[in-house]
Amino acid sequence: MWISSVSLVCNRQSSQQRMAGATSTATDLPLKIITGADAFGASLKDAMVSHIRSLGIDVEDTGVSSYYSAGSEVGRRVSSASSEVRGLVCCGTGVGVAMFANKFPGVYAATCLTVEDAANARSISDCNVLALSGAKTSPETAAEIFDAWIGTPFKSPCPASGSEPWSSEISSFLDSSLSEMSQIGKPTAGDQESASCAICCLAKNREFAPVEIMPGGSMKIVRETPATSAIVRFKAGSVEPAHHHTFGHGLVVIKGKKSVWNVSKKERADLVEGDYLFTPAGDVHRVKYHEDTEFFIAWDGLWDIFLDEDLVTAKKAIEEEAS
Repeated sequence: MWISSVSLVCNRQSSQQRMAGATSTATDLPLKIITGADAFGASLKDAMVSHIRSLGIDVEDTGVSSYYSAGSEVGRRVSSASSEVRGLVCCGTGVGVAMFANKFPGVYAATCLTVEDAANARSISDCNVLALSGAKTSPETAAEIFDAWIGTPFKSPCPASGSEPWSSEISSFLDSSLSEMSQIGKPTAGDQESASCAICCLAKNREFAPVEIMPGGSMKIVRETPATSAIVRFKAGSVEPAHHHTFGHGLVVIKGKKSVWNVSKKERADLVEGDYLFTPAGDVHRVKYHEDTEFFIAWDGLWDIFLDEDLVTAKKAIEEEAS
């Protein structure tokens, strides 16, 4: 017990020394870190939240959900925030959460298993979302990785540069890389097809099948592994009667406007283009589409749906709330 206590004190001192010796000053540190994890990364995420707060950095914790929902939620928030906000995501490998965080513009997420990975990701790619492995990384190592990541400015000496300043040629390349990276995925002159976001491109040239149980709706399964996902469309005025699924699902609105009533929790969410919503497994919810609407949805398991009311009852409930 005495040895463990001494080791813990030494680890804390090492962390403080690393931060004190980092190139960044306190004013260079981000104002906020947004965190999220799946069940395999939850314990590591909780430990990191405590570590980050001990450094005097604000934390916004989005909690625990599926790896794709956790990654996308942190990615969405970092994408829409200022450069002073960064993200930290954890799952079993640290790979899945990074993949889905990176689907949002301006997000550069990297899975880092070592201190060297973290320093290189910051120096070379200006990484703004750190992804960690709950299965392979201990809280102590994760703290060291985070400290290196948070304390390494863009273009600073790092293991990849032999811990020496970058040459003038590479430094010039890195300067131009930021503006070039930010243009990836954006439309070019005369190229209207590229104006679509990555999710929209998944639906391009695909046939949509009617959702027979939900009049006015159609969907196309995009992929069924490692998680099932689909593009869904509903015509303006359509209503989804109260229903539930055996899976939790997250969705992102691509275009249009819809309202979702979580009957189980007695909550309402009004969603427009770019909005995200996660509905837990078993929660009963009904939906009204105010405009022609299209959204991307992902969930665990195979597609299923169980009606809890009929269409007439659903429309009546919506009308009564509006009156």
